[in-house]
Amino acid sequence: MTGYIVRRTLQMVPTVGGVILITFVLFNVVGGSPAAMTLGKHVSPQLLEEFDEQRGFNKPLIWGWWAVTRAHPDAFFPEDPGLWRDHLADVGRGAEDAGYLAVGPGELRIPLAFSLRPGTRYRWIMEFGHPPRSRIGLIMRNAVPQGVSSAEPGSTGQLVRLAVRGRKTVVDFTVTGKDPSFVLRIEGRESLRSIRLRRRMPHPWDSQLFFYLRQLCPVIFLRERDESGRGGVRLKWKGIDLGYSYSTNQRVSRMLLDGLVPSLTLTIPIFIGGLICGVLAALLCAYFRDTMLDRLFVVLSVALMSINYLVWIVGGQYLLGYRLGWFPVWGYESWSYLLLPVIIGILRGLGADIRFYRTVMLDEMYRDYVRTAEAKGVSRPGILFRHVLKNAMIPIITTTVIAIPFLYTGSLLLESFFGIPGLGYMGVNAINSSDVDVVRALVLIGSVMYVLANLLTDVCYALVDPRVRLR
Repeated sequence: MTGYIVRRTLQMVPTVGGVILITFVLFNVVGGSPAAMTLGKHVSPQLLEEFDEQRGFNKPLIWGWWAVTRAHPDAFFPEDPGLWRDHLADVGRGAEDAGYLAVGPGELRIPLAFSLRPGTRYRWIMEFGHPPRSRIGLIMRNAVPQGVSSAEPGSTGQLVRLAVRGRKTVVDFTVTGKDPSFVLRIEGRESLRSIRLRRRMPHPWDSQLFFYLRQLCPVIFLRERDESGRGGVRLKWKGIDLGYSYSTNQRVSRMLLDGLVPSLTLTIPIFIGGLICGVLAALLCAYFRDTMLDRLFVVLSVALMSINYLVWIVGGQYLLGYRLGWFPVWGYESWSYLLLPVIIGILRGLGADIRFYRTVMLDEMYRDYVRTAEAKGVSRPGILFRHVLKNAMIPIITTTVIAIPFLYTGSLLLESFFGIPGLGYMGVNAINSSDVDVVRALVLIGSVMYVLANLLTDVCYALVDPRVRLR
């Protein structure tokens, strides 16, 4: 048993790794800009940059030395001019430069959405519509060019002569002070096709993927040196970092712990009550099979399955809460606030449970061992509880254990309609407010718990059925 659990746990590692990668792709690649979804498209680029900086979205996706910055979004003329949109009328276009931005002769200030970071290295990448025929320079203030030998000092900054190879020129620089500025000096008429700004990373592995993996890794490596100068590495437990909620500015892990108790106080009674009622009803159907009571349970199960979940909720609140006043319909103050949603949750799933468990029980009732027990004179209750129920535990365990991960995430509709501050209610609010960190944490933890439930299911098989061997 122990060896099997260890092997299955090791087999789970690639599966959990796949879940982490899929979650990363869904929230970092497919979904677009999380900052724009959360803050909206009409906020300042600096707020978007700060949001990305806190959550690691302003880094290269997987690997790379250079990252995009919102200080100067990529400008492609004329389709997507970016910050140059307000400058197009002043700069103008030439007929000979159709499809490009016609610039020069003269000086052209490069617009920035906000100031660049002092001490950080950046790179300008400019591409022209055709190889430039005139000299092009870049005047930098509060910035020092890198790898350039011909830099002329001036009253407004250093003038760097740009070396154009074909249609493209690249210049690296380091910001040395506040509010750096950049001015293009063009001696002739040229056509500018695109201009981009990149930020240098400390190392190529400083990316979104590894930032996400570092958040999920519960330990960190610390380098230490003693008095003699000898170094060493030790592990330090830091816990799993699920990020911060933008809506509440709280740690997501703290929010999940706060919402876990209300969710479990709602879902565990529904889970246990539905399981007991469903199994008992199925045993009654098996005991009185092919009788009026059996047919009544079949009709009742179909009727319960046919009613929509929202009808149960709204009807229960109106009849039992508003008209009769038996239960409160909103809030989470005492156990009485949970009675009505628990009753509705049990009734909502009872129809499907009765049909499934009835099918399992009746399938076992026609086995050879049941006929043998009847021939030996074993009573009907003895057959049901000592033989049939025990042999029917495999499918019951399958449906039961697989449902356990969903207890963690709570009941989305019940918590929303009854005002229970659980994880389901939290998930709805996070989706409505585009709170990326909360939604990603709920999806990731729910997926990992589902994988763990599969392992628990296999172990339970061997505990209840001696025919199952774990190898």
